[in-house]
Amino acid sequence: MEVVLAKSAGFCFGVKRAVETVYEQIREQEKAAAEGKKTLPIYTYGPIIHNEQVVEDLAKKGVKVLETPEDMENLQGDGIVIIRSHGVERSVYEKLQNKGLTVVDATCPFVKKIHNIVEKESRLGKKILIVGNPTHPEVQGIMGWCDGETVCIDDPEQAAKLTFKENEEVCLVSQTTFNHKKFKENGYNTNVADTICNATEERQTEARELASGADVMIVIGGAHSSNSRKLYEICREQCENTYFIQTLDDLHLELPKAARLVGITAGASTPNNIIEEVQSYVRRNF
Repeated sequence: MEVVLAKSAGFCFGVKRAVETVYEQIREQEKAAAEGKKTLPIYTYGPIIHNEQVVEDLAKKGVKVLETPEDMENLQGDGIVIIRSHGVERSVYEKLQNKGLTVVDATCPFVKKIHNIVEKESRLGKKILIVGNPTHPEVQGIMGWCDGETVCIDDPEQAAKLTFKENEEVCLVSQTTFNHKKFKENGYNTNVADTICNATEERQTEARELASGADVMIVIGGAHSSNSRKLYEICREQCENTYFIQTLDDLHLELPKAARLVGITAGASTPNNIIEEVQSYVRRNF
């Protein structure tokens, strides 16, 4: 039996950059403490990534998570607040600056590009149409940079019900981790800003191709990870025996007797050590 790992599985550029930013800040504070200098508490605005293992490790090192604007308002004294890769609303930056906190911006450049687009286009009077999950922090952050009317949709049925005024100008953008195939199929790439990041498109294409020839697919990702869920949906369409897990502890693998190929892919918030652990286990035991 062959076990194949997708080439693009695991941390994407934006997530890797955000996680490394937090660990860099930890090292700087530890160095300051060793030299007898003043140290500052470290916070992330929301979990730095959708991976419980990484967030737990950072918590052990003293990093606290600000879950709501109220958490931020209640902060006393100095501190370092790291903006995660998903980005945040414009108002969050303003509140952080008004409190005199040190802001370290780890927003993914692909997400920051969307902020710039919607800010510019909404100020020109255009309606902003966002394709994505309205409850996802990335989408909420994007909406926070719009100055005018904003509409969010996440499926073709909602798109079909949209109505527009005569000669109304619309700017359409997408959550960076939206299903690329759905975005293309529904014609959203016509006269719009295709803002699905290259890493997402590549990861989804690889997953689809691998799953189409696999007898079993394993998708590794956080329970709240949007891009991991999209990978699961894509793989499940191609391979009936598709498993979604967070860690090896969740894997209860039942292989068909005729299974010849097991494919493995992972979301952008999945650390390499978890991927390697799952891959090694499957190779050893099946």
